[in-house]
Amino acid sequence: MKRTALTLSAALAAFTVTAADVSARGQGPDFSTLDADGNGVLTREEMQAAAKARFDRIDTDGNGQLSQAELEASGNARAAQRAERMISRLDSNGDGQVSSAELSERRDAGRAFDRIDSDNSGTITQAEFDAARDTMRARRNAPETD
Repeated sequence: MKRTALTLSAALAAFTVTAADVSARGQGPDFSTLDADGNGVLTREEMQAAAKARFDRIDTDGNGQLSQAELEASGNARAAQRAERMISRLDSNGDGQVSSAELSERRDAGRAFDRIDSDNSGTITQAEFDAARDTMRARRNAPETD
């Protein structure tokens, strides 16, 4: 019973990791990848197969369970990929690093401040800060539409 509960928990964790990962990144497998039989619709089985494939990729020792080390390794791999993409996007002088100046070229802190300062008062209130945070969370968690 205990082993069954652990296996079920691990499977649920893998499915949750998959859904959370796709939601948080705003990306993931495209529809045609998930639509394994190519019939133009996704079935529960196709979604479960995708979750199982992701679980199997994370379960590097193949024991049917996800350890903390395996989950951390998966997260670290995704973090490394994100860092690589960030450097590729922001490293204007090609030295393999992102300087404060390069980051400032791409991310204008003044523009972000102006978006949060919704009443254009030149200051950000707690309410404006909270509203901006809520808006960002909603965008991160919004389903993608084509």
